Amino acid sequence: QVQLVESGGGLVQAGGSLRLSCAASGRTFSIYSMGWFRQAPGKEREFVAAVARSVDSTYYADSVKGRFTMSNDNGKNTVYLQMNSLKPEDTAVYYCAAQYRPPSTLYDYAYWGQGTQVTVSS
Repeated sequence: QVQLVESGGGLVQAGGSLRLSCAASGRTFSIYSMGWFRQAPGKEREFVAAVARSVDSTYYADSVKGRFTMSNDNGKNTVYLQMNSLKPEDTAVYYCAAQYRPPSTLYDYAYWGQGTQVTVSS
């Protein structure tokens, strides 16, 4: 089992920045991939970014590429999402997820955190 706890959400003006953190505990040694997802009110959950920890390769949704950066600190079992140039359309609950194997799809993750709210005002 893996437990994930997100933090760092909040209210920010458009153009501002936030850094989200996701701390993993439990069977962290077996985690292959970690991802960030978000869900806005009335919308489907969408992929934001992911990292394959063993090879430190990151992947981003087109909507955040160039603005968001995902990083991985294996020593702390924590991943981060640095969000710059935030837009009102980035407003959502942001979730962290973990998977023990290469995900078969963008959304193929076994463990999910509770989420942290990010609100971007115009």
